[in-house]
Amino acid sequence: MDELAARAPSLGLAREVVVEHARALVADWRSAIASGALDAAALEARLAGGAHLRELAERLGREARRGLVPAINATGVVLHTGLGRAPLHPEAAARAAAVAAGYCVLELDRDSGERNERDGRVSELAARLTGAEAALAVNNNAGATYLVLSSFAWGGREVVVSRGELVEIGGSFRMPDVMARAAVRLREVGTTNRTRIADYRAAAGSQTGLLLKVHTSNYRVEGFTEEVAAAELAALGRELGLTTAYDLGSGLLELPGAQPLAMLGGEPDVLAAVHSGLDLVTFSGDKLLGGPQAGLIVGRRAAVAEVRRNPIYRAVRLDKTTLAGLEATLELYLAGRAEELPARRMLRATRAEIEPRARELAARLGSLRGVRAESVPERSQPGSGSAPGIFLDTQAVRVTCAHLTPERLAERLRRGDPPVFARLHEDALWLDPRTLRADDLEVLVAAVGAAVER
Repeated sequence: MDELAARAPSLGLAREVVVEHARALVADWRSAIASGALDAAALEARLAGGAHLRELAERLGREARRGLVPAINATGVVLHTGLGRAPLHPEAAARAAAVAAGYCVLELDRDSGERNERDGRVSELAARLTGAEAALAVNNNAGATYLVLSSFAWGGREVVVSRGELVEIGGSFRMPDVMARAAVRLREVGTTNRTRIADYRAAAGSQTGLLLKVHTSNYRVEGFTEEVAAAELAALGRELGLTTAYDLGSGLLELPGAQPLAMLGGEPDVLAAVHSGLDLVTFSGDKLLGGPQAGLIVGRRAAVAEVRRNPIYRAVRLDKTTLAGLEATLELYLAGRAEELPARRMLRATRAEIEPRARELAARLGSLRGVRAESVPERSQPGSGSAPGIFLDTQAVRVTCAHLTPERLAERLRRGDPPVFARLHEDALWLDPRTLRADDLEVLVAAVGAAVER
C-alpha cells in the first residue's frame, strides 16, 4: 500500500486522501479475485502493465476535479442551474470577495454601535426598487416561499391555490410537498387549465391562512385556459381580511426607462406584482434579476414584519458574502446600470451581435488538426425555468472531429482545466457564444485544441 501511494501522482491531494483511494482500489481488486472475475494470470498482467498505477491516477484525477471551480459555459443556456445560474457583475463579485476575505459590518450599526438586521441594506434597496413598503432576503425563493407559508398558515391552516399552479421545480421539489413540510393544509381550487376568482372565494373560510398565486415558471398551459390575475386575488384578500402572496419565482425586474427583456414573452414582472396590491411577492435573486442565489420577499410592512418574526427565518437567512453581492446588484439597478448585468446582457444579445464571435470561433477551431467547425444559426434558452418555451435566436458553432466522437470530445472538454460545457445534438458538438464572457474565447480555443490533441 505504501509503495502504491508513493508512486501515485499527488495532484496536490493530502497523503491521507491518496492512501484512501489506494485502499479502495486494492479492495475492488480483492473483490474481483474473490468473485472469480480476476484470476492470477490476469492479476499478474495488470500489475506488469502498470494498470494499478493508471487506475489509481484516474481515481485521484477525479478527486482533484471535484468541487466548485470556474467553468466556461458554451451551452447557450444563460441561467444554467448546473453551472451556477447568473454570473455576477464584476462589481458584485468584487464586493462579495472583499467581505469574504475578512471582517465586515454585518449586524452592527456604525453610528449607534447597536445590533441591527443583517439584511437591512438589502431590504431597503429592494423596497426602493419595487415600490414595496418593506422587504426581506433569504437563501433562495424556495426558502422564501416556505417562510411565507409557515408564517401565515402554520398549524394546519389552509393555503388556497389553483390546481394549475401546483408546480414542481428542479430536483423534484413539489409545491404540495413544501406545504406539507411547512405544516399547512393545501386547498386546491379550480382545474388544471381554468381557475376563477369565484373558486378562491368559495374555498375561503375560517381555516384559511393564505391566498396564494404561483407562477408556473417551468411550464405553460395553453389553449382553453383562465387564471386569476394578481390584482383580483389582492382585492379578494382585502375584502375577506386574508393575507395574499405571489410566488413569482424568476425575478424579472423591469424598471422605468430601462430596456425591457421583451424577448421573454410576457414573463411576469416584479413591479407589476407588487403594484397589484398583493401583501407579499417572493422571487429569486439568481435568475432574471441577475444576482447571487437569494430569495426576496417584498410587500406590505406588516406582512413582511410577520415573516421576519418567524423562527425559521434564522435557518434561511443569508450569509455576509451573498448579502454583499446582492447589495451591489441592487445598487446597480438603482444607479440605472441594470443593462451591465451579465445575464441581462446575454439575454438581450441578438443573432447579429453574436454572429461575428461565432465566425471568429469557427475559423480558429477549423484550423485545428482534424476539426471541422462552421457557424450556423441556432437557438439559445433563458434557462432555470425562466420563460418556458422561449428560445433566443443565436449563431452557434457546430464542431466535429475526425478522430473523436462528439461525446468523447465533450467529455475531454468537461475534464479539462477549466472545464468547458457544450451542447450535443445532430451528431456534433455545439458551442454557443451567447454565454461566453469577453475573455472566454481565447481559453475556449485553447481548451478545444488541448482536447483534440490529447
